[in-house]
Amino acid sequence: MTSQPTNNDVERLLDKLDGSGSDEEWSAVVKLRSLLGDSMPDRLLALYHQQTKAAARSSYVYHSVRYARKNDAAVTLALLAVRDKSKVVRYRACMLLACSQRKALLSTLRDLLPNVAADTKADLLAAIDAIESQKQDYFVDRDHSGLTTLTVC
Repeated sequence: MTSQPTNNDVERLLDKLDGSGSDEEWSAVVKLRSLLGDSMPDRLLALYHQQTKAAARSSYVYHSVRYARKNDAAVTLALLAVRDKSKVVRYRACMLLACSQRKALLSTLRDLLPNVAADTKADLLAAIDAIESQKQDYFVDRDHSGLTTLTVC
């Protein structure tokens, strides 16, 4: 009979989310999804506040994208991360927001526009467009050609 995972087991798996994209990181993500289920973004949001490494923060946001429509912590994480010092983290935050498809966010996102880094404005505008259109693909298909899709959501 196998024992239930402990909090230490979960913490060790969370430590592997370093943004490297390694097999070890992906294996940890699969196990964490199984152990934490829909509460995974709650844990990643808590870690985001403590993390100094941009690659790990980027990983937290990326692995929260699949929960964007149903977990408020994922959206909270994105709203924090859209102002991160790392461009990659900000991009992933905008992608998460686009995947959320939450029209209630539109006024908040428009209010953020003047305050985000200049190199993030286009990404935030694309997230707004994706939500307004209710087509998550428009985050990556910015000219609405229908030739590019966003499969991570």
